Amino acid sequence: MSTIHLHRTTILTPEQYIAGLTDFEPGRSKIFGNSADGYLDVHYKGLLQADVTEGSGGIWERLHYDWSDPNRVVLTTTDSNVWGGASGHTYTFTRRPDGATDIDVAVVRDGKNVKGRLLGFVLGTIGRRVLERAFENSVKAIEMRLRDHPTTTTSSQLIRMQRAIDGVSIR
Repeated sequence: MSTIHLHRTTILTPEQYIAGLTDFEPGRSKIFGNSADGYLDVHYKGLLQADVTEGSGGIWERLHYDWSDPNRVVLTTTDSNVWGGASGHTYTFTRRPDGATDIDVAVVRDGKNVKGRLLGFVLGTIGRRVLERAFENSVKAIEMRLRDHPTTTTSSQLIRMQRAIDGVSIR
């Protein structure tokens, strides 16, 4: 079993990132590369929970999403062709005084067969960077989506977004 911890600071509010994380419409793979449209099956989506199958590249998992806590989203793997046991993701959000948000993610990969155990080992060692890149890309994609559709975004958030995109400090 591998547990990978990821961190990113963003100009997004927790609510904005959660809205992107729980958007299960076609095109999800533009934000989450490991969630190809061909694998996406929304079994149930309520106000604070969802039951979704997603995956890509021959790997799929059914996840129970719970975002009832505004500072945390828990994705629990309920079925998969490679993951079992304690597998899942936990997103924790911390608002900063400067208006930014720290997002911490714990990804647990508990292989349920030889393929899963091998993938879990690889992700926990040399594959960590793949997960980091995917997480960074999801944050950037949601930031860009909000920049392109600013109806729910304040002008100060837009300025911070542009500075973040341009590589300028957001302090």
